[in-house]
Amino acid sequence: MFALKLTQIGNSVGVVLPKEALAKLGVEKGAVVYLTEAPGGELRISAYDPAVAEEIALGEAFMDEYRD
Repeated sequence: MFALKLTQIGNSVGVVLPKEALAKLGVEKGAVVYLTEAPGGELRISAYDPAVAEEIALGEAFMDEYRD
């Protein structure tokens, strides 16, 4: 577990991620990460893009239907 500190960045508030957390996420400076709600109200940060996952699932369903 990582303890994260909220930091003022201009008119916004940001979170600084330690190098170890970036390595675990597999991201670097400038990458996009997603904050998603998990069951039980928890929040998760990941490099996973739910929109892309949905598009992939639709593509796989299309390919299954028109396999021939």
